[in-house]
Amino acid sequence: MLDAVWLIPALPLLGFAILVLGNRRIGEPWAGWLATLMIAGSFVAGAVTFAGLVERPEEERQHVYRVFTWVAAGGLDVDLGFLVDPLSMTMVLFVTGVGTLIHLYSIGYMHGDPGFHRFFAYLNLFAFSMLMLVLGDNLLVTFLGWEGVGACSYLLISFWFTSEANASAGKKAFVTNRIGDVGFMLAMFLSFVTLGTLSYVNGDGTGILENAAALSVAAATGIALLAFVGACGKSAQLPLFVWLPDAMAGPTPVSALIHAATMVTSGVYLLTRLSPVLLQAEDWVPTLIAVVGAATALFAATVAVAQRDIKKVLAYSTVSQLGYMFLAVGSGAYVAAVFHMITHAFFKALLFLGAGSVIHGLHEEQDMRRMGALKRFMPITAATFIVGWLAIAGVPPFAGFWSKDEILLYAYAKHPVLWAVGLVTALLTAFYMSRQVFMVFFGEPRWGGAVDGEHALHEDAPGESEAPSAEVAAAQAADHDGSAGAADHAGHGGVTPHESPWTMFVPLLVLAGLAVVGGGLNLPFEGTHFLADWLHPVVEATEAEIDVSDGTKVALAGVAVVAALLGIAAAALVYLRHRIDARRVEPDVLLQAWHYDQAISAFVGGPGRAGAEAAATADRTGIDGAVNGVATLVRNGGDRLRVVQTGLVRSYALSIAAGAVGLLAYFVVRTGI
Repeated sequence: MLDAVWLIPALPLLGFAILVLGNRRIGEPWAGWLATLMIAGSFVAGAVTFAGLVERPEEERQHVYRVFTWVAAGGLDVDLGFLVDPLSMTMVLFVTGVGTLIHLYSIGYMHGDPGFHRFFAYLNLFAFSMLMLVLGDNLLVTFLGWEGVGACSYLLISFWFTSEANASAGKKAFVTNRIGDVGFMLAMFLSFVTLGTLSYVNGDGTGILENAAALSVAAATGIALLAFVGACGKSAQLPLFVWLPDAMAGPTPVSALIHAATMVTSGVYLLTRLSPVLLQAEDWVPTLIAVVGAATALFAATVAVAQRDIKKVLAYSTVSQLGYMFLAVGSGAYVAAVFHMITHAFFKALLFLGAGSVIHGLHEEQDMRRMGALKRFMPITAATFIVGWLAIAGVPPFAGFWSKDEILLYAYAKHPVLWAVGLVTALLTAFYMSRQVFMVFFGEPRWGGAVDGEHALHEDAPGESEAPSAEVAAAQAADHDGSAGAADHAGHGGVTPHESPWTMFVPLLVLAGLAVVGGGLNLPFEGTHFLADWLHPVVEATEAEIDVSDGTKVALAGVAVVAALLGIAAAALVYLRHRIDARRVEPDVLLQAWHYDQAISAFVGGPGRAGAEAAATADRTGIDGAVNGVATLVRNGGDRLRVVQTGLVRSYALSIAAGAVGLLAYFVVRTGI
């Protein structure tokens, strides 16, 4: 059963190949159903492999399936192989499971788009790359998938590439990820230099994970830090988070697939996989990871408070929740990190798809100030979105409460300051998610002709209104939902919100159910640590042990619940009861993300460009000048010497005679004759 693992990535790859070769001949909706069938088959293959692993005793839950020898050069011997263990199979199941639901949702969402078949080809290729990343049995195969998801994210984010904003967003994601990828590559090189292998497990004790104890502290620290740089790029941590909010330019299913359930969790997966190396590193390395995670979580949460685009709120929320996962990794809570990764995949995919349903129902409107009262017109979307809201806000018994509470517990054991930052972040999360729910689904309608007067929460002053987002502009041009013309788009009269088709709301219902019961994977009660027991063979030696009394645990959980309720209550005062002017809690500095993006643009366009031009000048005049100067000297010298080559025999004979006379004179002088 374990040898069926090759089918898991092979099926999405097959789907991609068929869609590419079939091109437009496989039109709508068959391209969507084919792609969905392939990823669903991958989920089934994953379930079969999972069942085969469960049957084994705990100490034998590790299997390497080698497909072929990929690289054999000198001391470098790399196989294309798959590592089947509890961590990789956990990733496979939720990646393919949530991916199947997103594929199904996309059939309805992308209806009428001229690039329908191309979109699903990209989705299948992305799924293949992500599965190679999590299943690879060595760093090079993992890096293959790592680069694959990066390339696919570029293709999907800039899917509507005729819009300049979309194309720029794709390039921004690609370039930013390349910065992190340098760290991954250097970590891979250093691992090979120090251990002589790239394989996680060789079976003879020489693999990276098996032999991590043989690493010197300096080498382990170097590998850990370089891997952390790569993880920061892919998982959007400070300072490399800037690509993810702009990535909302892609179609909404892309946001759900890449930025909720799969690609952005790659960094957390990598650090968890390399946890034995982190254990050998300097003690300050995990602390650094925890501090960066906590800072990212708090920073992104403050920014989400003021965003007006329904997807931008969720984008910064994703950055914040990823920060929570890094906080868990840095605190030694690897099980909690994976636990939150899973629950986050459930409720954040639900929220993104719910946002897509709202956008679809409002004919591409994304500004939350032009929404309101949608629960009456979109009851299924509203009900499922509210479930996702309660889960991410940390309200028990929804899934997000259990995973977030476990992270906060380990953060408290690591350092109370980290716990305090995490708690404030939890309060802000409850506030901005409640703000989103109240603005979108409750209150008075502000869509269609009701965007002025008392129904508007607050409007910009003249000249301050935001331009339509990239997705709005592109989707309006494509009119891919086929249900409204340009006159029915944002801010115009005649807009009537409508519920989405069944291909869109069925995934919402399934994800809502998972967001409710997902916390049951790892409850903090005796005999209910299912995920912890499952991951035990992988993280047994690296999971931190905490010494916190049961009373303290209950108190910490209670404080977290109170913080969530306070956040919800504060949002209700502002956005439901209007006791406080919304503009007072949405300063422009937060709307502009603390001007971080502008600062980077100013630096790159100012000193960065000047430095690049100076380097180019130095290269052109210094390095190239030296090379060209030597070539010029040789060429000119040759030109001077060429004049003695006349081609006349008598000139050569005279030269020979002169040389002979010269040699004779030399010997006469030397011998004294």
